[in-house]
Amino acid sequence: MRFLFKTHYNQDIDHLKHGGDRFWYGLLLVLAAAAPAALGTFYLGELNLVMIYAIAGVGLMLLVGYTGQVSLGHAAFLAIGAYTHSLLLGAGLPFLLSIVAAVLVSALVGAGGGWIALRMTGIYLAIATLAFAMLTEQTISRAEWLTGGFRGLAVPQASLFGMPLTQGWQHYYVTLTLLVVTLLAALNILRSSTGRAMVAIRDSEISAESVGINLAVYKTFAFALSAGITGLAGALFAHRLGYLSPDAFTFLISLQLLLMVVVGGVGSMRGVIYGALFIGFLPQLLAIARDTLPPQIAQAPGLEPGIFGLILVLVILFEPQGIFGRWLKIKSYFQLFPLYRRATHRRQKTYLRTERLR
Repeated sequence: MRFLFKTHYNQDIDHLKHGGDRFWYGLLLVLAAAAPAALGTFYLGELNLVMIYAIAGVGLMLLVGYTGQVSLGHAAFLAIGAYTHSLLLGAGLPFLLSIVAAVLVSALVGAGGGWIALRMTGIYLAIATLAFAMLTEQTISRAEWLTGGFRGLAVPQASLFGMPLTQGWQHYYVTLTLLVVTLLAALNILRSSTGRAMVAIRDSEISAESVGINLAVYKTFAFALSAGITGLAGALFAHRLGYLSPDAFTFLISLQLLLMVVVGGVGSMRGVIYGALFIGFLPQLLAIARDTLPPQIAQAPGLEPGIFGLILVLVILFEPQGIFGRWLKIKSYFQLFPLYRRATHRRQKTYLRTERLR
């Protein structure tokens, strides 16, 4: 087991705790930067999609994992970001400015939705966000004068500093840069007073309010922040699709985003990456599995959403901390061997006294 002896305040605010972290994360960054030279077009596109999912997962994790607000409607913010970016790009706005505008529009819509849903919690908030996603999908499909409706909307070709982004590796590096920036920004927000207030609301709204945290302000901010980051992912997702239509932003996308957060590990930014890898490559595994299943099962309608829902239930029942939690347990096993016990990570019920008043 590694023991860290802290001798300076900077060690407390450093994201990388020791030399091992610096080595492995540095190696991961180098491998990610070298991926276009080693991977073919197909796998590079899939990796690009995984990183887009990871950006959207960061936004949803801030809301679900760190503020405790459940959302089943983040496909709506993904769509708002994608359409806003495409429309502004088509109107002649530069690539980076149209992405910033997509983030701001998504954040404003998210702030409005968060303010409306202030008094809702749990299943009621989930249903409200689901209704918002369905309303957004219907609005996009009926506003043909703006979005093209079901005829679709072609995504204009982007250019960055005068260089056309026509190759897959160019989009890959743009997405990788934005993912790193988004992760660092989210980690810094979480260690600020705002992030601590969000975590306090997640743990106990009554306790948070008793110490002076304004629930309305921080809940609305969390919704706006989460929606803005998801809008950023939507802008990148538009270039991945190339052609936008309402069918690309259905309830299944919202379910995939929620599944990514839960499977990766609720309350962990590293879990977002694990969850994005799982969600990104799960359709490929399902496509392979369809070839081996009986036709009655492989061609059954709704098979994919059913499998997503089943995985979600199984993870909640048997591994609530997701892939990241399982990784921590494996690491603890080797660090504590032979003293490791199965009860080491057993979840304890530590309800606060204030929660018993509910």
